[in-house]
Amino acid sequence: MKIYVYAIAKNEEKFAARWMASMAEADGVYVLDTGSADGTAARLRTLGAHVTQEQVRPWRFDVARNRSMDLVPADADILVCTDLDEVLLPGWRAALEAAWGPGCTTARYEYVWSFNADGSDGVKFLYEKVHAPGVCRWTHPVHEVLSYSVPQVYCHVPGMRLEHHPDPGKSRADYLRLLELSVAESPEDDRNRHYLGREYMFRGRWDDAIETLKAHLAMPGAVWPPERAASMRFLARCLRAKGEDEAAELWLLRAVFEASDRREALVDLARLMADQGRWRECERYCRRALDITERDLSYTTEPEAWGALPWELLSEACWRQGQREWALNCARRALALEPENGRIRRDLARMEGKCGDFAQESMGQTQ
Repeated sequence: MKIYVYAIAKNEEKFAARWMASMAEADGVYVLDTGSADGTAARLRTLGAHVTQEQVRPWRFDVARNRSMDLVPADADILVCTDLDEVLLPGWRAALEAAWGPGCTTARYEYVWSFNADGSDGVKFLYEKVHAPGVCRWTHPVHEVLSYSVPQVYCHVPGMRLEHHPDPGKSRADYLRLLELSVAESPEDDRNRHYLGREYMFRGRWDDAIETLKAHLAMPGAVWPPERAASMRFLARCLRAKGEDEAAELWLLRAVFEASDRREALVDLARLMADQGRWRECERYCRRALDITERDLSYTTEPEAWGALPWELLSEACWRQGQREWALNCARRALALEPENGRIRRDLARMEGKCGDFAQESMGQTQ
């Protein structure tokens, strides 16, 4: 079986050695350098990659990725598309070969997009950039996806993990323009409209985000519950930023109904309840979130919802309602998940001290 890696690169010399080491299990590595001003191309060639240098003007990710795919030899059985700021963990090839079967077109595997401060997994989801040759092409200027000319046949690769270790200084200046272009080119594509609304939200353009996210939810093709729930959560975030908490709460309740097997909207509701001092409701939403123990990676999961935050909020809610021992237990569970979190440590110490004072007062009253 021939497995080739292909990629695009620009000014990523600092990642070249790490990336090439993680791709070493492939039969060949093919890179399109789109105009590096550093030594990316030379460094990659030294490390054994096949590098072609071409500029893509005007810039589009789909055009660049298709050109890089075209560099791969015709005898390929499987193509692996990655970026230079990503790392495949050792053993990925054996895992992929074991999972790949006759007629398979697409592999799904774990992708860790970000990491928490303590090094644990942050945002992660399933990825689909490993595919059979000759059955698909990249489409869309940004948030590009593979469009298939044949029915997709998936295989899950449990032993394959791709990690994202980006350059925090890399510019995203062109990202919004490309997203707007993508929506203009494919107005029927609900996925990119969702991403455009999210990007407006990230940039604090609340009204643009609200309009775009509502448009996404009204589209005939917007039927995937996790993505719909995410648009509802983003709407709530925008509305909260505008001081419209009542409307935000309604959108979060809709998000819970839309995707009841996911924690994120429940944790957002719990945080809103805490901000409003509605502790009984905060407790209820925290408990419902913590009852969800399986982290579904079919769509982006947010690390806060799967870290200490639900336990922190539950601890505070219980404390405010006089449930001191349970509040302490929850704070300890939060600290176990984030042992280096100074805020949790301080809150726990404060609770333990006050519980000690309360116990001494109670003993004095009974003597």
